[in-house]
Amino acid sequence: MKDPICGMEVEEKEAININYEGKTYYFCSQRCLKKFRDEHNVTEAECPACNVNIKSPFYKNKTFIVSSVLLGIVVLSYFIPILEPFRTSLWMYFKKIWWAILFGLILGGVIDHFVPREYISHILSKPRKRTIIYSVFLGFLMSACSHGILALSIELHKKGASGPAVVAFLLASPWANLTITIMLIGFFGLKAFYMIFSAIFIAIITGFVFQFLETKGLIEKNNNIMSLEEGFSVKEDIKKRFKEYKFSIEALKADVKGIYDGSVSLGNMVLWWIFIGMGIASLAGAYVPGNVFQQYMGPTILGLIITLVVATIIEVCSEGSAPMAFEIFRQTGALGNSFVFLMAGVATDYTEIGLIWNNVGKKTAIWLPIVTVPQVVVLGIIANLLL
Repeated sequence: MKDPICGMEVEEKEAININYEGKTYYFCSQRCLKKFRDEHNVTEAECPACNVNIKSPFYKNKTFIVSSVLLGIVVLSYFIPILEPFRTSLWMYFKKIWWAILFGLILGGVIDHFVPREYISHILSKPRKRTIIYSVFLGFLMSACSHGILALSIELHKKGASGPAVVAFLLASPWANLTITIMLIGFFGLKAFYMIFSAIFIAIITGFVFQFLETKGLIEKNNNIMSLEEGFSVKEDIKKRFKEYKFSIEALKADVKGIYDGSVSLGNMVLWWIFIGMGIASLAGAYVPGNVFQQYMGPTILGLIITLVVATIIEVCSEGSAPMAFEIFRQTGALGNSFVFLMAGVATDYTEIGLIWNNVGKKTAIWLPIVTVPQVVVLGIIANLLL
């Protein structure tokens, strides 16, 4: 089951579920349920369960579970010498990106609290050329795991967003979003900007190509009726919200709480993936000989192909893949391979392609890797040659 607000996968028996307008919805948290209620103007009479405060036990939190396992290994490393390299490698990663993770989560909370989802739906629904630019920009503003972005993308498509806009949004979100930008800078320094701009470039070019394919009837057109209010204007809505906002201590507290709740929600979505990625990268850094990386993932065409295959097989959330991408770079010095590892996971991920296949269209799903993978490989080769 998928939470309709954040897109997280939830187990039916563990999820908060409500029946609304003859349909059952499942939520990962009370906060997502509250946002659903507010966005749909659900009254207490229409949905009594929407106001029930339900909290999941902390020991079922995935971030708590993963961090506890890592902390347990670190403690054991003081008694078991063979685990000491893992502890050293993990500590190196933590020192390198803790500030980026914290800043990214706070920034994500700000976006979550102040940027209404209606704006995204409205702008992405326009079947115009500039829609691709808007899609990429709004994808950049999103701060969610690629798996969460999938649900939002499909929801936007159902509301009338075009297939090309959905694809461009999808490609820009996981790797060019603000949270990952900060995180990659923490890992790669200024070289991270090559990855970010390349991801944006691929998203824009792919969006334009898909618009061309749509005009030629080579991909499916979206026949969904747009459910937007007549005459809705983002600019006017911002003005209205600004005029209605009354600065006070109470309002400030509410905003701080909203940002905090958004940061915590985002943390619950991505932190456990980040920790898993750090754990995998630490294992590789501690126990995989450097010559293995050099031999199989070095700055060669064969190394790029092997990296592409590995990224396709390993299905990890975008935030979780970043540490492994840095480990590839640290061991081989091949920035292009790290870029391929990151982008190929988005362009060839079977979950992503499967959802597009079932919700947007089979032709769109087939064209996604055909259009994106060559761009990813070429930009990876350029990075290896120049950086």
